[in-house]
Amino acid sequence: MTQPLFTPAKAGAIEAGNRIAMAPLTRNRADNVTGEVSDMHVDYYRQRAGAGIIITEATQISPEGKGYLQTPGIHTPGQAAAWRRVTDAVHEAGGKIVVQLWHVGRISHTSLQPDGQPPVAPSALNAGSKTFTAKGFENTSDPRALELAEMPRIVADYAHAAAMALEAGFDGVEVHGANGYLLDQFLKTGSNHRDDAYGGSVENRARLLLEVMEAVTKVWGGDRVGLRLSPFSPANGISDDNPQETFEYVIKALNRFGLAYLHLVEGATGGSRALQEGQSIDKLRKLFEGPYMANNGYDREMALKAVAEGHADFIAIGRPFIANPDLVARYERDLPLAEGDQSTYYGGGREGYTDYPAAVAQAAE
Repeated sequence: MTQPLFTPAKAGAIEAGNRIAMAPLTRNRADNVTGEVSDMHVDYYRQRAGAGIIITEATQISPEGKGYLQTPGIHTPGQAAAWRRVTDAVHEAGGKIVVQLWHVGRISHTSLQPDGQPPVAPSALNAGSKTFTAKGFENTSDPRALELAEMPRIVADYAHAAAMALEAGFDGVEVHGANGYLLDQFLKTGSNHRDDAYGGSVENRARLLLEVMEAVTKVWGGDRVGLRLSPFSPANGISDDNPQETFEYVIKALNRFGLAYLHLVEGATGGSRALQEGQSIDKLRKLFEGPYMANNGYDREMALKAVAEGHADFIAIGRPFIANPDLVARYERDLPLAEGDQSTYYGGGREGYTDYPAAVAQAAE
């Protein structure tokens, strides 16, 4: 009998061949000046088209949204044309691919910002985190607080990037609202000290996210838009006084958009899945009325169990896809996994990027 994990499923209007999503993986290989992806990216994503849904590496919505060296954008015609070659390749290989829309907010450095300007944030509070620049890992720069009059511009940047993604041939978009980046910074009390319509109450702190979702779903329709959140993760120096209350409000408010899926990081991003007293992923996911995508440390057995028992509709898996382009086939056949070379994870060329062989090719040698 075929395990449910390997059966087709729908994420809104996106028809996936299986329930394994390739989670976003920042690999720092885009052109640092143009923000365009290259032939390497075409091959990389084509090789991984066996995923039910590929979620691209985080992709900035504007020059201001950039926070790391050599990350791609989706806000110029050139970027959209470059991504179109990727989406065509994935579709030819039978896969589905969505682009993750990203604004880093305060997780940036002046050397990465237009004209060396300070990064923007809800409040002028340094994240106390690191980012990846031409000099390697450096401390994040002090941000400036966004002015009230700038909020419509931020929302418009998301809508413009969503329109560029449509032009690029993606199957949908995922809004990045997680891991201490801009939208998460607005949601959480540790980074949002505003006293205007975008700060204070949970309704105010959630305002920007909900305005962004409204704008992006107008471009795509809700059934081709996903959202990633990390309610309990401290990633990038983020914190909240009452994350359970914050995200119960947010998730209830999302239901009006008819989203393709909700993608939650269960615990600390890339770390412990343990939660503190009063925190519950189950309670949050049950508030959402659409497909649920689970993320954080899932291996084959955990993924099989989570889907079979109805905990999740999709499982997002990240790092194992780096060294195992045919991860879904390996999971289905219960084949051993290759180990990735961590020294090639960030930056570089094809080595450690497109040169990992599929298991079938290894067996034939």
